[in-house]
This record gives sequence, structure tokens and C-alpha cells, in this order.
Amino acid sequence: MSAEDAVARLSDEECWQRLGAQELGRLVTHVGDVLDIFPVNYVVDDHSIVFRTAEGSKLVELTVNDEVLFEVDDHSDTEAWSVIVRGSAHRLETLAEQEAAEALGLAPWIPTLKYNFVRIAPQTLSGRAFGRTPEPERYGVSEY
Repeated sequence: MSAEDAVARLSDEECWQRLGAQELGRLVTHVGDVLDIFPVNYVVDDHSIVFRTAEGSKLVELTVNDEVLFEVDDHSDTEAWSVIVRGSAHRLETLAEQEAAEALGLAPWIPTLKYNFVRIAPQTLSGRAFGRTPEPERYGVSEY
């Protein structure tokens, strides 16, 4: 397998399919010179990402700067993939938004109360799939 064949770009639809098949991602926030990364369980809802959170640093940081990255990946013995969502995140404020989010069935993974729903509205998606094969020969004669 050549280096060009080892990495495949995923279409937006392939990205959404893979995002919808997982439950755990990483939220990256940026405030001033500080970058933070938080693991969050989530659901995909109509080409957006929804997660729950308690009061705390995530909500404070999203209030200061709503631009986020969200990354999800997975792997097996033969393949791996990664999807990155760039977008803006906002807390769901209206009763209608909160009720719709509640109906998604998103439950915390740990026994904590998380009353706040946050939706990430994507601006761009980027996805890559990787074939996991042995490293090419590093020494010896190379093909030209």
C-alpha cells in the first residue's frame, strides 16, 4: 500500500455517519491563550452535536468564546478514522430547545446532574480514514 492509499478523505455524509455511530468525543475550547479539551458524551441531532454539562468551566469558556473544535475517532486492527467539527457552541436556552434536547435520550455517563444542554452548530467538517498496515521498509533499496 502506498502512502497515498493509506489515507482517505471522508465526505461530509461519511463524517456524519461516523459521528452518529459513536457516543464519546472531545470538545476543544479556546479563551485567550488557554486551550482546554474536555471529553463529552454526545448525540448527533440533525447535522449538529448535542451534549449535556453541569455548571462550570465548559459553560464559562463557551460564554467567552463560542468557537470550538469537536473531535471523534475510532480504530480497529485494520483501520482507523478521525472526524473534526469546527463550529460554534451555544447553550440551549428556550424551553422548546431544552425539551427537544431532553427527548434525544442523552444521559450522563457518570452519576452527576447535568442540567445544561449545548449544541454545536458545525461550520466545517473534516474526516480522514486510515488503513492500518505495516510500516513500509525504512532501509534498503527504495522504488523510484
